[in-house]
Amino acid sequence: MSTTPSDDQDAANETEVQIRRAPKYSAFIIVGGGIGAIITFILTAIFPVDPLVGFGALFGYFALYGVTAGVLVGALLALLLDRIGLRRSRPATVVTAPSDDSEPTVYVTDEPAEESPAAAPDEPGPVATPEPVAPQPGEPAPVEAPAPEPPVSPADGSAPEPRP
Repeated sequence: MSTTPSDDQDAANETEVQIRRAPKYSAFIIVGGGIGAIITFILTAIFPVDPLVGFGALFGYFALYGVTAGVLVGALLALLLDRIGLRRSRPATVVTAPSDDSEPTVYVTDEPAEESPAAAPDEPGPVATPEPVAPQPGEPAPVEAPAPEPPVSPADGSAPEPRP
């Protein structure tokens, strides 16, 4: 028992998207600033300190330059990794299936929807969408869970946040 929605409904339910990994800019900027401060501390400690100025004041003054340079290098590295991730992006099709509740169920497929060779150019090819299952009389209505996503390890090494 298969039903095919109309062409207008297919167009409204399918969206082509690009899936890619993007770095967290704030993490790169903070780590870059920290590394810049550490390098500034090491360079300040290597050279002799003027007794009239003191180590703290000298380090603070040069830290302005070191932290700024570290933040700049971190931001440039994040931009470079973002460009690499953009080139490695892959297309996917998002299909939203209407459900009984107010929020639609979203299905993501890794491959874009392809038109069948036998279909006319004006007609889209067949799309495999899961059909909602009607509950039997006396049974509670099934609850649809979102499609599971693969675990992603963040670049900063922290544990992934649980989804609500």
